[in-house]
Amino acid sequence: MCGIAGLIHRGKSSNVGAEMTAMLRALKHRGPDSTGFAVYGEPSEGDYVMRIKAAEQEDMDKGHGIHGQIAQRVEEIEACLAEHGAEIKAKENATEYALRYIISHDGDTEDMARHIEEIEGVEILSLGNGLELIKDLGDADVVSEQYGLGEFSGTHGIGHTRMATESDVDIRSAHPYWAFPYNDVSVVHNGQITNYWIMRREMERRGHRFMSNCDSELLAVYTAHNLANGVSLEESLKRSIEEIDGVFTYLVATKDQLGMAKDTMAAKPLVLYESDDLIVLASEEVAIRAILPQEIDTYDPYDEEVRVWKA
Repeated sequence: MCGIAGLIHRGKSSNVGAEMTAMLRALKHRGPDSTGFAVYGEPSEGDYVMRIKAAEQEDMDKGHGIHGQIAQRVEEIEACLAEHGAEIKAKENATEYALRYIISHDGDTEDMARHIEEIEGVEILSLGNGLELIKDLGDADVVSEQYGLGEFSGTHGIGHTRMATESDVDIRSAHPYWAFPYNDVSVVHNGQITNYWIMRREMERRGHRFMSNCDSELLAVYTAHNLANGVSLEESLKRSIEEIDGVFTYLVATKDQLGMAKDTMAAKPLVLYESDDLIVLASEEVAIRAILPQEIDTYDPYDEEVRVWKA
């Protein structure tokens, strides 16, 4: 089932946190297990925003011992940042187990990220100039309030409400997904990839890491691999229709673009609204109407359709 949504403003910023929250609230019935947002703010030159989790939400029921483990993991994270020459410019805890850092770093961010993720129980959710990826268990209102998304200003974002079918109900298996070495890529997906393991092994042979067993993560790794090797977002989306088997509709965002692709059968729904300064997409029109209640025209993209928009 699952619900996906995305929007992009052309040439201006908006309260994309509140807009994405309203859209995902309208899609709550399509996925009650978890909610995720990938929102893109105004990047500062040379700075990275790192969203990281040091435990799963379900771990918090294990008693006082988990708090000590999280504190130890945070110390190790910050020691690793220092070892790689990263300066922590700001730090905040969204929850006891989820942290947000603003860092300056002019070294190899992928190498730094890999060392951080060697710390037991730690996962980088996103590391980018503009991207901030937030996901947790609960509906859109719960997650948005928990992580303070109501006032997030930016140009675009994508989001997901998840109904777990083949993997666990935890943050690790929730969407969106991010992948290095292309720092600002994020993906949300509705469908099933049937050649997942074949393509995953190919990506792993090329040195890419996977943090979950969710087939949707493949789309993030696949896209990040293509973009890092000079393939345009539009071309990557077109290649995916040829190279990835299954039924799927997915959205991809980068620092300044939003793209969509539907497979050859177009079995998974997507509705699109487009004007001169705003593009909005969602699994159901009700999500678009949540932020555009006035009379508007929408349409359903065709099979194998690929579109890309720039902020």
